[in-house]
Amino acid sequence: MGYSQAQKDKTHKRIIAIASKRFREKGLAGLGIAELMKEAGLTVGGFYKHFDSRDELVVEALRDAFGTWQRQKEAAESSAQPLSFEKLIDDYVSDVHRKNPGTGCAFSALAAEIARSDKRTRTLTSEQVRNDLELLVGLLPGRDKRAARSRAILTFSALVGAMSLARAVSDEALSHEILKTVANLLKNPT
Repeated sequence: MGYSQAQKDKTHKRIIAIASKRFREKGLAGLGIAELMKEAGLTVGGFYKHFDSRDELVVEALRDAFGTWQRQKEAAESSAQPLSFEKLIDDYVSDVHRKNPGTGCAFSALAAEIARSDKRTRTLTSEQVRNDLELLVGLLPGRDKRAARSRAILTFSALVGAMSLARAVSDEALSHEILKTVANLLKNPT
């Protein structure tokens, strides 16, 4: 007896969710299809019932991982607490985010690998970077859109870089210092 379409869709979403988390934890090259499917409770052969290729899985997993700030903004708005620029920064540089790359920003976990990915993956990434920059511009005060866009690019780049470095070092004090310094400079530019 075969799966219903609803069961297949549910399984597909489960595979994507697992891959999205594991790619951020282990890297795009650090997770094999066999390992992924085993974790999903499926066979390797079942993979191709859901995806034409590994590249297709990567795109879908990244699509699932992307949009964290948009979801954060929507959640804040639904609770009548609009997201502020400062809150976004504080949440990004938090210890919870630093210690949990699997549920955090895909850019700080995977940017170097995404840069070496196929065109489809990089196109999706470009679209998400544009969306995140637009969101940041919307959180910044002032009417000078050009200056806001420049500050948004600086903020985005600094946050991703700071989180990447904070995770890379073995010295906890240095890791915290990196994140705190970048957050303070972004929130209080002089």
